[in-house]
Amino acid sequence: MRTFVMSPVVMALCAFGFISTASVSAQTRQPASGVIGPAAQQTAAGGTQVRRLTADEAVRLAAENNLGIQIARFDPQIEDLSILQTRTAWTPTLTSSLQQNSNTSPPNSFLSGAQGALNSDQFSLSTAVQQQLPWHGSSYSVGFDSARSTSNNFFTNFNPQLRSSLSLNFTQPLLRGFKIDSTREQLEVGKTNREIADVGLREAMTTTSRRVRYAYWDLAYQIASLQVARQSLELAEESLRNTKARVEIGTTPPIDIVEAEAEVSTRREAVIVGEAQVGTAEDILRALIYNPSMPDFWTVTIEPTDMPPFEPTPVDVAAAVRTALDRRTDLLQTRKSMEATDISIRLLKDQTLPDVTAQFDYGLSAIGGVQFLRTAGVGLTPGDIIGEERRGVGSVLGSLLTNDFPAWTLSLNFSYPLGNSAPQASLARARVQQTRDEVQLKSQELQVVTEVRQAARALGSNQQRVLTTRASSALSARRLEAEQRKLEAGTSTNFLVFQAQRDLDVARNNELSAILDYIRSKIDIETVQEVPLR
Repeated sequence: MRTFVMSPVVMALCAFGFISTASVSAQTRQPASGVIGPAAQQTAAGGTQVRRLTADEAVRLAAENNLGIQIARFDPQIEDLSILQTRTAWTPTLTSSLQQNSNTSPPNSFLSGAQGALNSDQFSLSTAVQQQLPWHGSSYSVGFDSARSTSNNFFTNFNPQLRSSLSLNFTQPLLRGFKIDSTREQLEVGKTNREIADVGLREAMTTTSRRVRYAYWDLAYQIASLQVARQSLELAEESLRNTKARVEIGTTPPIDIVEAEAEVSTRREAVIVGEAQVGTAEDILRALIYNPSMPDFWTVTIEPTDMPPFEPTPVDVAAAVRTALDRRTDLLQTRKSMEATDISIRLLKDQTLPDVTAQFDYGLSAIGGVQFLRTAGVGLTPGDIIGEERRGVGSVLGSLLTNDFPAWTLSLNFSYPLGNSAPQASLARARVQQTRDEVQLKSQELQVVTEVRQAARALGSNQQRVLTTRASSALSARRLEAEQRKLEAGTSTNFLVFQAQRDLDVARNNELSAILDYIRSKIDIETVQEVPLR
């Protein structure tokens, strides 16, 4: 009778060599170009398309194709556009207006200046530039107006008349709005939110990397567990053949065949369940690392190639804690949110100050056209026209540039509410929120330290489990070998052999589970220093 006994090294190779089997094959499809290098693409016997992946390659593919990461990459772009939108508040605005007016009205007084009908026509052009400056809340506006008008009013000294004016206004807050205003507050908060978005992207990539590695090694575990189930089925089938041979020669009662056949059926069921679990684990991994638009997304077989190295790794818990306190994304996001709160408090404190604003207005004006020269009038009657003098557009603009007719105003405006104001209430609320955030940060830091220590403790525990289960697996193999030899010598029974086989199956699966938990613990101790373990 053939004896199935595996040494620990051979068993590890079988368990994690990730042997391709027909149960995890898929239909033949051409792979998407540029996804994996040709060395990682193989066509197995029967035309099955297989993609062999290392854990690092799986992580790299996830960084390129994972939909969650692609969604997270939009957040920094959105914040950049928000910052750009805020900056538009400082964009200069140009306004211009062209207007043509005509008015005919009946005279209602002897001073109306016309008989029968009073006619006036005017064409005007207005242009202005205004801007809110990004420095100290200042703002300015510059305007230029020009108009040409005609009238039959005999009191008019210019017909047609050209009029131009140039105006400048500059406003400067001296207290409220000098250091910060709503626009500058939005810009600083926007920059902080941009940094939070970067942290969120790093968290998404790190979390996805952990999920990918988990899925990769879970697929490897399911393949190895399926291999153990098939080896167990082979042992049961071998025992059934041996039992039938002993029944034929009369050394074993026929009832033992029923027991052996029942054991074969039970282990064949375990193989069927194992094949389904391999397919489920493969689908979970493919959803994490591949683009769903690939033509062979659902049909290609993924074959892990990495061998899990088991080397007891000492962990410097104090160093891991320091790294986590410096780099954990949840702590960084909380700190950045507290910075945004500080910016809002600065604005609210500014809003409680008196509103003291200095304003300076300066204007120039000039007039031209066809000026009538008159004799001295009598009473309200204008003198007779004895000539005319023409002043064109150039003369009008020259009068503006030479500052012939200036006008200016300098004002200081003051405003302050008597009693409690809305900014004061908002400031008090924001300060309470700030204190709450500080306490919350301390609570988060304590949670981070606890998580790091738990991850380090789990790693050490799983290291010991691997050593223990590995020894148990070797002892179970030796026990099965002993029972088989006893059965050959007639001192044992099929029941005891089957029990030893089942014990070996359990021991092997326990070893695989311990190795999987150990690998996950290594992933967790690295991840917990960067992101929360969710």
